[in-house]
Amino acid sequence: MPAFSTLTYERNIMSSPRLPYYSLNDKAYKAMLEVNGALANSTLGKPLIDLVFQRVSLMNGCAFCVDMHWHELVKEGEDLQRLNSLSTWRETAFFTEREQAALAWAESVTDLHRTHVSDEDFAALRPHFTDAEIVDLTFAISTINAWNRLAISFRSPVARRT
Repeated sequence: MPAFSTLTYERNIMSSPRLPYYSLNDKAYKAMLEVNGALANSTLGKPLIDLVFQRVSLMNGCAFCVDMHWHELVKEGEDLQRLNSLSTWRETAFFTEREQAALAWAESVTDLHRTHVSDEDFAALRPHFTDAEIVDLTFAISTINAWNRLAISFRSPVARRT
């Protein structure tokens, strides 16, 4: 079992934001927002994209994005049991075949150093998505991975909601 340093974890969660990346390079930040905007017009639909964003953010351990997308999904009317089961989606019957294919692809693309994004993972998308939707889904996965890396790297704080 890998060693876990509580001291390191506590120091990380108590850290202040490192840099305001969104204002130090507002052109890049706005360009990323434009990618999100382009995806909003996709036939994938916002609920599926947000579900994928949430799963990838859970995988990456991005507290800021997990909080944000969880609240977005709840606002959209997502079922709380499905949200609570998202990290164990393979062990439940709560997700449609289309959602399962998207979640499997999201995990494969996010964990590409291990999966190498196999032909089998790609083939599993075909019955559920058009070519354009596969591209949009992959852009969505790539984008949330980038957002997660920014938020984690620069310690984006999670505001307490009341």
